[in-house]
Amino acid sequence: MVFASTTPGPVRTSDGRLALTADVALHEIAAPDVVVVPGGPGVRELLEDDGVARWLHDAHQTSTWTTSVCTGSLVLAAAGVLSGVPATTHYAAVDLLRDLGAVPVAERVVRRGKVITAAGVSAGIDMALQLAALLAGDDVAKAIQLIIEYDPQPPFDAGSPAKAGSRIEDLARTLGRATQE
Repeated sequence: MVFASTTPGPVRTSDGRLALTADVALHEIAAPDVVVVPGGPGVRELLEDDGVARWLHDAHQTSTWTTSVCTGSLVLAAAGVLSGVPATTHYAAVDLLRDLGAVPVAERVVRRGKVITAAGVSAGIDMALQLAALLAGDDVAKAIQLIIEYDPQPPFDAGSPAKAGSRIEDLARTLGRATQE
């Protein structure tokens, strides 16, 4: 597994408080087996990055799996990987996903061919387990699920706009904007 970015070295979160270290630059990886594009506030600038789009487009041609979590699907769409393809993203980015040529689907995980997209952050765990099953078999995926004790029992039934209602959705959008400032 390799963590790659446009340039190697520390990659900071949008608020600068946390850094992960990219092992290599994207251009140093010619033919990845699995591509996972994460989401989050920083992806908007990647939508205009021709180098990232070109790399993702080329990597998708030879990958076994091309995947995204949350708004990472926007980056895949901007690269042309999701043109006309059913896909999912964070609920607040559905319109932009459509504008970028994908066909938004209101599901936690969408698999079409070798493309797998996951909705919000927690759906990324569901996608990762599905990907583990595809790569190593159901028993390995189940063992991983046990190792991380992934047994969802949310304290509230507000994990989607349809369940949360408009008042909570408005509050979530307000809180989301505040974390991006």
